Amino acid sequence: MAPARLRDVAARAGVSIRTVSNVVNGYAAVSNEKRARVEEAVKALSYRPNVLARGLKSGRSGLIALVVPELDVPYFAELARSVVTVAREYGYTVVIDQTDGEPDRERELLHRDGGAALFDGVILSPLALTRDDLPAFDPARPLVLLGERVADSTHDHVSIDNVEAARLATEHLFSIGRTRLAAIGDQPYETGETAQLRTAGFVLAHRNRGLEPDPARVIPRQKFHFSDGAEAMKQLLEQPGGPPDGVFCFNDLVAMGAIRTILDAGLRVPEDIAVVGFDDIEAGRYQTPSLTTIAPDRARIARLAVESIMRHLGEAGKDGGPAAAVELQAGHSLVIRESTVGRAT
Repeated sequence: MAPARLRDVAARAGVSIRTVSNVVNGYAAVSNEKRARVEEAVKALSYRPNVLARGLKSGRSGLIALVVPELDVPYFAELARSVVTVAREYGYTVVIDQTDGEPDRERELLHRDGGAALFDGVILSPLALTRDDLPAFDPARPLVLLGERVADSTHDHVSIDNVEAARLATEHLFSIGRTRLAAIGDQPYETGETAQLRTAGFVLAHRNRGLEPDPARVIPRQKFHFSDGAEAMKQLLEQPGGPPDGVFCFNDLVAMGAIRTILDAGLRVPEDIAVVGFDDIEAGRYQTPSLTTIAPDRARIARLAVESIMRHLGEAGKDGGPAAAVELQAGHSLVIRESTVGRAT
């Protein structure tokens, strides 16, 4: 069976070929009703855009780069899946790379003659960049920044409210009767903005109750891996005055590492120490105890990022210059599981 063509999609959707092209490429405004018909026809006919032909005609590659610090961190792997899903709706292919959080690698990707030149747009989750690095990026190529790192006024920026999310996690620990709270993951240096915001939310929850957190129970970590959580929890258990009875960890891997240390010490979760993580990775739902966590809306983050690329591509070359940069925020929620409330009886 011959592959579906643009005209086949247009016939099935009852629209013009130009309308189908606009939807597939994300170039122009199309009504929600027509867009839905085209998307249904694309799916029904298994239509795949001819990327080579499109590139020759438009000067575009049909590729988007997603650049993250570490692919083996589940949050980024799950985010990548969501980005690929949304990009496919626009007929784009996503190429994924990692930087290991290395400043030189992140800067290399920003240079006009570097790797980014291969792509129509770049979605970047940076760890080491500063605002001074951003002017090196080609202004004609859309760049979307994820997280709290290096937000500026020239590139779209997608984030969540980390202060509120951390406050919500900490307040949950207070609400179940915990009074000696600890936090694992502060990063009190220039490139640690996201962690600093989560620390601010931890502090805010205390101050809303007329309290001040114990600085000795706010444990900094340079990385957010299993071992970082395990080692930080060991420090907390060895502190004079007894262990905390509630711990807020700045990601789920840290929380899982902390839980392992607690259990190895002969203590119980949540009876002795309740634990909250951050990211809602899939593994947290299936470990024992299942992990209470903050769930960023990854699907929304991915959609906002991809649609930002499409918006800038659609406005490229129009009078008045490139599209203005915007701040975009996705939601989050607290998912309560066994690590704070125990197993239902």
